[in-house]
Amino acid sequence: MKVKIILISFSFFLITGISFAQKKKEPKSIISEKVGIKKYHSKGDLERMQKGELLVLYIERIESLVKTLPYIAFATKPGVTMSTLGIPNNNDNRKILDNQFEATDDFLETTVNFQKTILPYSDTSSLIAAILFYEETMKSLHEYSEFH
Repeated sequence: MKVKIILISFSFFLITGISFAQKKKEPKSIISEKVGIKKYHSKGDLERMQKGELLVLYIERIESLVKTLPYIAFATKPGVTMSTLGIPNNNDNRKILDNQFEATDDFLETTVNFQKTILPYSDTSSLIAAILFYEETMKSLHEYSEFH
């Protein structure tokens, strides 16, 4: 009985390990699925918000732009992978992309920490102007694909 349980457990771990190993080789999206702005705002919408809400929107827009702008030569929306672009999905290229994502996450962590500390001192009207600018930039990125 113990032998059967051990064999079944070993088989389960082996199958699980193989399935995870194969998932790592799937092509990754160059732009994360989590990137994007759920809602664009008008100046009036923003003027009715509290400063804390504006700070959250400001930081979200920075994150979206930082995770999108470096890749506009490839794509402006999530879902495009190295394979769809004709880039070989080999270990070296996946490692380079993973390193890029890691560097971007490190940069964003530092930037967000800075923004959370310093941004509350900014003028509300400047925050609103910056949010509107970032949103217009994101809108124009979606229009950018029309130039191809």
